[in-house]
Amino acid sequence: MLRLTPLSRGRFLLAIGILCFLCGLDRLAFSLPRAHKEARQQIEELEQQWRVATLTSDSASMDRLLSDDYVGISWNGQVNTKAMQLDRTRTHAFALSRLDLSDERAKVVGNVAIVTATANVEGSIEGSPMGGIFRYTRVYERMPSGVWKITNFEATRVNPRTHEHHTHNPTP
Repeated sequence: MLRLTPLSRGRFLLAIGILCFLCGLDRLAFSLPRAHKEARQQIEELEQQWRVATLTSDSASMDRLLSDDYVGISWNGQVNTKAMQLDRTRTHAFALSRLDLSDERAKVVGNVAIVTATANVEGSIEGSPMGGIFRYTRVYERMPSGVWKITNFEATRVNPRTHEHHTHNPTP
């Protein structure tokens, strides 16, 4: 059995540290925050693509953004699958003419990103006017291919009288 003295143990640990440095393991530790920042930037870009696709009723873009197992829950409790959401987009059953976002936050945890925001919207549902302030949560999953897809969405109507008292400033 090999016994290390305190001095030889210190040299051994130093040698291991130098070996790790030379092999690039130190760069792995420093690249994790950069990867996290890149993922957040990708999600922010996808949120903008979703906004444009929603405002322009672009079902092709919406198809690329939504996962095959997508589930959305609208402000009135209606549950929509990907097929239902694409149909609503194609037929303009749900059409927005205004979609102003605020309080946007994105949190990335591994292969999942959670986005929350406040949306001030105007448009129509089944031809009837609708509008108001909504808070929503959208969940993205990074697929094995590396592409982020929207897997879940839920919106809640905000009472305009309480909205001003419960907003928060987004973190940088």
